[in-house]
Amino acid sequence: MLKSVRVLVSTSAVFLLLGWAVPPDSRQDQQDKPKSEEKRQEQGKPARQDQPQANRQQDQQQNDKRQQGRDRQDQQREQGRQQQGRHQQDNSANQRQQARDQQDQQRQQQQRRDNATRQDQQQARGRQDQQQRERQQRDSSARQQEQQTQQQDQQRQQHDQRDNSARQQSQARGQQDQQHQQRQQQDRGSAQGRSPDQERRQQVAWQGDRAHSWQSEHRTWQQRGGYSGYRVPEERFRGYYGQDHEFRFYSLPVMYVGGHRRFQYGGYWFGLVDPWPEYWSNDWYDSDDVYVDDNGDGYYLYNRRYPRDRIAISFYVN
Repeated sequence: MLKSVRVLVSTSAVFLLLGWAVPPDSRQDQQDKPKSEEKRQEQGKPARQDQPQANRQQDQQQNDKRQQGRDRQDQQREQGRQQQGRHQQDNSANQRQQARDQQDQQRQQQQRRDNATRQDQQQARGRQDQQQRERQQRDSSARQQEQQTQQQDQQRQQHDQRDNSARQQSQARGQQDQQHQQRQQQDRGSAQGRSPDQERRQQVAWQGDRAHSWQSEHRTWQQRGGYSGYRVPEERFRGYYGQDHEFRFYSLPVMYVGGHRRFQYGGYWFGLVDPWPEYWSNDWYDSDDVYVDDNGDGYYLYNRRYPRDRIAISFYVN
C-alpha cells in the first residue's frame, strides 16, 4: 500500500511538472477538453483499490470543481460571443438607423430645395403674368386710343363728306333751278313761236291718247307681267332721269313708229304705253313738269301736278 501511495505521489509530481512546463495555450486546450475525455483518462488510470474512500471523494470534488470552472468559462465565452454578436447587431442597427436618418435628412433638404425652387418659379411666373397683364393693358389702352382716333377721323371724314354732299346738292339744285329757268324760257319762246295751227295739230294728236276712264284702262308693269324693254344703265339713268330731272313734252323731238309716238330725252327714245288720265288739263304736255323714274317693276312717267298718277312707259334702243 505504501508502494501505491509513493507511485501516486510521484505521478502527481510529474503531472505538476508537466503542468508548469506546458505552454499557456496547451493548458487552455487541456482545460477546454470535455469532461468525458477527462473521465476516460480517469477510467484509464490503474485502479487504486487501496486508495481511501475519502481521497477518491476529494479527487472527485476537485474534478467536479475543475469541470464547473471549465463550464463557467465556456458559459462566459458563450456569453461573450453572444454579447459581441449583440454589440455587432446593435452597431449594424445603429448604422442602418444612421443611414435612414441621413436619407431622411437628405430627403428633407431636397424637399426644402424643391420647395424653394417651386416658390422661385411661382414668383417668376407671377412676375411674368403681371408683366403680361400690364402689356395687355397697355396694348388695350393703345388700341382704344387708336380706335378713338380712327372714330374721330371717321367722324371728321363723314362730316366733311356731308358738307361736300350738301354743297354738291346745293350746287346741283342751283344748276337744276338754272336749267329749269332756261327750259321755261325756251318753252315760253317755243310756245310763243308756234303758230295756232301747230298748237291745234298737237292738241289733236295728244287728244287721241287721252283715256275715257283711266282707272280702268291703265295697268302697271306688274299687271303686265313685268318690264321687258330696254334697261338704261344705272349711272346714265341717274344722270338724266329721276325726280331731279324734269322736262316738258312739247320741247322734245318726236318720232312715229307704227303709229305710236316716241320721245327723245337724255339720249334715249321712250314711248307711253298707257293713255294719260282724262282729268288732266288739255295742255298738260305744254304746261306741266314731268319726269321719268324706275318704280322697281318698270319705268313710269310722273306728273308733278298729279303726283299719285303714273303712266307706264318703255325705252327703246333706237
